[in-house]
Amino acid sequence: MVPGLEPAELPADAIEVGRIHDAWGIKGWFKVLPHSASPEALFSSRRWFLLPPEKATKPAFTGAQLLRIREAKEHSDSVVALAHDVDDRNAAELLKGARVFVPRSSFPTPADDEFYWVDLLGAQVVNREGFVFGTVEDLMPTGPQTVLVIARQVDGQRAETLIPFVNAFVDTVDIAGKRITVDWQPGD
Repeated sequence: MVPGLEPAELPADAIEVGRIHDAWGIKGWFKVLPHSASPEALFSSRRWFLLPPEKATKPAFTGAQLLRIREAKEHSDSVVALAHDVDDRNAAELLKGARVFVPRSSFPTPADDEFYWVDLLGAQVVNREGFVFGTVEDLMPTGPQTVLVIARQVDGQRAETLIPFVNAFVDTVDIAGKRITVDWQPGD
């Protein structure tokens, strides 16, 4: 039994947002490595859902678990957090490697011209003329901009198109309709 954890059902809209790296200090704090450079989702929810590490031979817990967060804050390139009933370093060490999930519904609302990557994945990408490039399979940070990685099948083979996700090339993003319209031509 790991202190602070309660068996729970993973919410249907749960998104993996990070992993617990290790204990931090002696008072029950632990360090989380977020999957995003902007870890707002970790700060917006006080209810984190944990799954054990994927390759653990003897995990400290099994199945989905609820962890009630008391405090979370940025620390260098990570996040440190303190949970209810995780009162010392030994208890925090039992969480090491756990995958952290937060319901998508608890993410902060983005600005009008901002999007969560998770909302773009699976969106169909078409140009102004109606040519379908495929669906967003991944997003690739390249420093000053992000690039949409779009995949489709052509004659039984996987084809990939890369389009910068910038205003110059992206006309509209319809999150509800899972559709992105771009000013881009096949072969560009």
